[in-house]
Amino acid sequence: MAKSSKKKGPLGTIAAQNRKARHDYFIEDTFEAGIMLMGSEVKSLRRGSSSIGEAYAQEKEGELYLLNAYIPEYAPAAAHTGHEDPRRPRKLLLHKREIAKLKMSTAREGYTLVPLSIFFNDRGMAKVELGLGKGKNKGDKRQTSKDRDWKRDKARLMSNKNG
Repeated sequence: MAKSSKKKGPLGTIAAQNRKARHDYFIEDTFEAGIMLMGSEVKSLRRGSSSIGEAYAQEKEGELYLLNAYIPEYAPAAAHTGHEDPRRPRKLLLHKREIAKLKMSTAREGYTLVPLSIFFNDRGMAKVELGLGKGKNKGDKRQTSKDRDWKRDKARLMSNKNG
């Protein structure tokens, strides 16, 4: 039997991932939010052809929206649904206290809400993992890369020494 191509993360089955987010931002806190989707968008997400590389979350009129996330049209359902715009704003579902906290956090200089991944939890519900991040400059990115390389080399040296 063939293995499933879907990745299982600690949160569930990952539908889309923003790998560059941790490279471009210092992620200080993470939040899990529900997302309002149409049926054809859920099917498209399950297919795994979506992208959140350029997406971000923003507060509007007391509600949080995921902007610029690309969820393509599901071809078999295209004639029956109103899913024309693959980059439409999608409402995120959080408690009012959480939205207020995030609004205050993003009001600070240089902070933004970045989607880290879209996943399906164990109940099959689509969720978004949001990260509260502060942008890195070029020097910070170099230092992070240097630290990561050193940890890798150190682990390699220790495994050679022990084996």
